[in-house]
Amino acid sequence: MSARTAITATAVVAAVAGTVLMPLSAYAAPATGGAPALRIELGAPVPSGPLTRGGATESFDLTVTNPGDKAAPFHPWLLGNLGSPIALKKTDVVFKVDEINAPDTASFIGQQDGGWQGVFYPAGKSLSAGFEVPAGGKLKWKVTVGLGKGYPVNSNAFELRASTTSHELAPDGQASLTLKAAPATGPAAKLSTHFEDNGSCDGAKDASLCKQLNLWYRHEGVAFSSDLVTRLTVKFPGDVKNPDTQVRVMVGGKWTDVHPDRNGDFMLPKMPKDFDGVSADTFALQVKLGPKTQITRPTLVTLQAGVALDEKKVEYISTTATDFKLAPAKQATTKPEQPKTEQSKPAKPAGSTTTQVSQTASSSAVTPVTAPAGGTPQASGSLAHTGSDSNTGLYAGLAAVLVALGGAAAWLGARRRGGATRA
Repeated sequence: MSARTAITATAVVAAVAGTVLMPLSAYAAPATGGAPALRIELGAPVPSGPLTRGGATESFDLTVTNPGDKAAPFHPWLLGNLGSPIALKKTDVVFKVDEINAPDTASFIGQQDGGWQGVFYPAGKSLSAGFEVPAGGKLKWKVTVGLGKGYPVNSNAFELRASTTSHELAPDGQASLTLKAAPATGPAAKLSTHFEDNGSCDGAKDASLCKQLNLWYRHEGVAFSSDLVTRLTVKFPGDVKNPDTQVRVMVGGKWTDVHPDRNGDFMLPKMPKDFDGVSADTFALQVKLGPKTQITRPTLVTLQAGVALDEKKVEYISTTATDFKLAPAKQATTKPEQPKTEQSKPAKPAGSTTTQVSQTASSSAVTPVTAPAGGTPQASGSLAHTGSDSNTGLYAGLAAVLVALGGAAAWLGARRRGGATRA
């Protein structure tokens, strides 16, 4: 299977879902190198008056020309309303294709990412099948377009771009056409939004710990074509790696967590297209930092709200933004507890029942002995210390040990002598 055939096979349709699966960006890539260089021309629409919703249709010719010396494949593809925030349903546009100088033709309407797509192909074949344009020849069709009753009221035109699903056109081979649409009854729908600072969150002493705001909507004119989708984006300085932002919205009198999507944005509940059934044209919001944030000090935050008519087609009809500072709650600072070791304990008096390890080791080898009469002082197992710069304690302790040893020797000698006398 060639690369072009593979693209076409995956491009066009999932029959069960009824959707064209070709990504909308694909039309922009024309053929390069030795590929066929087809060119499309679009004729003027007839009649020339603006289209009305649910009214008469307009028709125009679509001609594809092959200037090459070999037959070239052609997989036609019409994309509607590109670059508009309006999301179109299949029933919003009437679409039909009739052959003039071409094989019998069938047509199909699909959608992708909120965009409208019209595809036509040889009748009796699959949607991925294409036409063959003879060398030096051309094929021609009549394309009929109209507006359904549900066509968005805040649009006064319908744009069509003619391309192919398989990059078969010359760099300048694409063509486009704009069909005018009559204004809907009443003024066009308009929307403006703005944030209102509401201070610190309920119960928070410092506004930088948790910010509370109102997002207001101002709607003018007729109702929109669909409910309004609002996306909140929280922006931090570039050096912030993990802000861990948390957002809550007031729903039914209760604060409700809004979980971020895969892009880190927060989708608010939908606002009705006609703003009926809501207590106020506003959302109460709270924004704060979560427990995993890497922010350690008050940091400037930008909160942006973008309102669109379709969640999948993020082209905003209104945006607003505000700046404020956020910081995590201050943690109580306590000095780490020192490990309990013998060195950290204060020295106890000589009379204490607990002695230092080295002193205990020395005294365990020598039992205090009362010196015999004659004024010899009593030895003690504790080594006295009179100052950090003196060795007096060491010498005194050694002397006491020697005295004790001497007393013991004298006692043993006396015992021997006593034993001899008794004998």
